[in-house]
Parts: sequence; structure tokens; C-alpha cells
Amino acid sequence: MSTTVITLITLGLALFIILTAAAYTVVLERVLSAWIQQRTGPNRVGSPASAKMMIAAKNSLFLRFINIGWLQPLADVIKLLLKEDIIPAGANKFVHFLAPMISVTVALITMGVMPFARGVQIADINIGILYTLAATSIGVYGVTLSGWSSNSKYSLLGGLRSSAQMISYELAMGLAVVSIILLTNARVDGTANYLSLNTIVETQTGSGIWNIFLNPLGFLIFVTCTFAEANRSPFDLVEAEQELVGGFHTEYSSMKFALFFVAEYLHVIMGSMAIITLFLGGYGGIGEKALGVTEWSGIAQVAWGLGWFALKTFIFMCIFVWVRWTLPRFKYTQLMDIGWKKFLPLALANLVLVAGGIAVWYNFTK
Repeated sequence: MSTTVITLITLGLALFIILTAAAYTVVLERVLSAWIQQRTGPNRVGSPASAKMMIAAKNSLFLRFINIGWLQPLADVIKLLLKEDIIPAGANKFVHFLAPMISVTVALITMGVMPFARGVQIADINIGILYTLAATSIGVYGVTLSGWSSNSKYSLLGGLRSSAQMISYELAMGLAVVSIILLTNARVDGTANYLSLNTIVETQTGSGIWNIFLNPLGFLIFVTCTFAEANRSPFDLVEAEQELVGGFHTEYSSMKFALFFVAEYLHVIMGSMAIITLFLGGYGGIGEKALGVTEWSGIAQVAWGLGWFALKTFIFMCIFVWVRWTLPRFKYTQLMDIGWKKFLPLALANLVLVAGGIAVWYNFTK
């Protein structure tokens, strides 16, 4: 099979898996939020166990697992498809239609450079980390354009908040990424491309030391900024139902609203993938060097890598949900204060510390 055919097959499988995962992230959020709030979550649509079985064995973990509404995403899609698509009077129809498509597309194109396992990647470009930053940066256009095109004060305020939020947290996130680039460059030979996501993962798995242990402050900054970039609580000021009704998507309905809904969970998935790739060894697992994974067959290595990658991503998806139902939403003044007065100086200090540590390490080892 040619390289093009293999790439297209990988792309198709990745799209199917990611979009399915985005749909079932909705179920995950509903189930985890129900557990956190000590109430019953979705347990009707697609649940094989009957109500009598649940009552008879309400403490059974197995029944609770299978009875969480596995077909709930399908019911949501059918419901949204049957709703009327309303466009406000005075709205820019073309931009109003385009904005949700931009949000979904930007979330999906980030997937193109993610290394899912050793040798399993849609495209290994030599500036993968810069591509990822660029893709996440333009995601704000979907939100801003939706707010402007809706001809609604609530939507416009949500779009403006999103722009300000992106500018505030993109700087700190970029500096955290620069610290990872410095660490990777210090740990590879001169021929390796330290801007490639594959190289970043291999330097962590090869040494057995993940970047989170060498750069814990950068990890905390990057994770927090990822929450802000994904517009997740406590940084969901662009929606803020108590203030802006629904924020940027107030005037959206039917499948256009569904696209924004999907885009939010795609950003959660892609954000989780970026975190584990840069700081937690990506597809590398615990004890990889001791087990000699690099000597295994290709299929075994792929299975090992995919398993660890999926597990780490799932854990961070759960953390996204956990934080949403644990921390209250910041006020807008607090949001700006944290971004400019706290995170930016911390990110600069972290970059200086990492650079200084690398310089000291070079002096002692060379």
C-alpha cells in the first residue's frame, strides 16, 4: 500500500474515533457530574439493565457501569436535528453559518500532528509544536465571529470576552511551550528536530523522565491555560449563563448549536492529548525501558502506545469534568488579573529557571 493510502486510512480511523469520543465525552461528563453531585445520571437511553434490576442491585458497580445511557449521544443528535434552525433578524447569515464550522475544524486539525503511538501519526511535520500552537490560536475566530454575526448584545459580549481571554492566556501558554522546547533541545543530539512532537515524546520515553518532573511549574501553567483556551470552567466567561444567557451561542439552534457543543468536547480531548504529549510522555508507558518495549514487534508496540495514550487522555478528560463541578467561575476581573499579573510573570520566571538549569547542567556534564 502506498504512503498516501495509509495516511488516508489513518485519517479516517482517527476522525471516526475522535468524533465518537467527543460524543461519548458528553456521557462521561453527565455521569461524573452526577456522581460528584450525588444524584442519578443518564440511565434510560440504551441502558440494558431494567429499573427493577437496578433497584434490586443498586450497589452493583457492574450494573451502574452498563446502565449509564450508552445511546444518549444518539438521542441528543436526533433531538437537535429535529429542532428548527433559527437565524436572527439582522444577522450576517454567511458568517453565522461559518462560525461553528470554524470551531469544529480548528479542533480537528490539531489531531493531524499528534503521535498516537510509535509510528502511528497522520503527519509528522518538523514544526509540529508550532503547528499545534497556531491551530489552537485561531480557534478563537469561531467564537468571536459567532458573537459578532448574531446581532445580539449577549453574543457580542461573549465573543469579545473570548478574544480578550485568548490573548491573556496564549502568552503564558506559549512561554510554557518554549520551556519544553528548551528541555527537548538540551536532551537530543544536534541532528534531531526538537520542534517535532515525535521528538518531544521520544526524549521523554528514551530517558525515562517525563517533562512534568523537570518542569512542574510549566506543566501547571500549561494545564490551566488549556482550560482557558477550551473555555471550560472556571474560565467559561464566554458563556456565563447567569450574565450572558448563553454567550456567543445564544442565537444558535439545531445542528449549528450542536457543532459548538461538539467543538467544546473536541477541545477537551485535544487539550488532554497536548498535555500528555508535552509533559507526560505521550504514548510512553511506565517501565517502558525495563520491559524493553522498543524491541517488541511493531503491532505490540502500537498496542502498548495506543493503550497508554488512551488511558492518559481519558484521565485528563475526567480531570476537566472534575474541575468544572468543583471550582466556581471566576469574575471577569479575576480572569484578566490571573492571566496578566499572575501567569505571565510566572511563565517568564519558569522559562528563566529552565534555561538556567540547562546552562548549569551543561557546565557540569561537558
